[in-house]
Order: sequence, then C-alpha cells, then structure tokens
Amino acid sequence: MANEELVPVEVFCTTYHVETTLIDTLAASGLVQLTVLEHRRYIAVEHLGRVEKMVRLHEDLGINVEGIEAIEHLLEKLETLQEEMTDLRNRLRRYGETD
Repeated sequence: MANEELVPVEVFCTTYHVETTLIDTLAASGLVQLTVLEHRRYIAVEHLGRVEKMVRLHEDLGINVEGIEAIEHLLEKLETLQEEMTDLRNRLRRYGETD
C-alpha cells in the first residue's frame, strides 16, 4: 500500500480534535485497522469514513466503545439483510413476479 493511501493517526486525531487513545482503543477492540510502518501508525484512506463515523458517535453522542461495537454489528447485519432482500427481489423479477 502506498504512503499516499495512508493517514497518520496523529494527523487524523489533530484534524478531528480527538486523543490518540481513542483510536488505540478502537483498534484494540478490532473496530479500526491500523497499519504500522517504521514505528508510525496509519489509517488507510479507504477506512477513514468508517473511523470518522465512530469518532462522531463517541464524541458527539457520548457512546462508549462497547456501544460502538454493538452499533457496528447491527449496521453490518442490516447491510447483509438489505443485500439478501435485493437478491430475493431480483430472483422474483426473473420469475415474473414484481411489486
């Protein structure tokens, strides 16, 4: 992965006015994946949106890490169910039954 695709944790935390310990806690719980290069921790650009959402949940709504874990789990479950529903709708359309 090229360095352009990575954001240093310190830069992220400075930009969003959060402590690096929050990112460490999210990483320790498995919610955030960090990349370590030359003793520096980075967040992949493709994960920034998800990390930003978690930071907002924590900072703006006061949700603790365990609550964020539960929310993430429910959102993943919802996404899976939506994909399954789309698949089932497509199957129904193939057999001529539409809404």
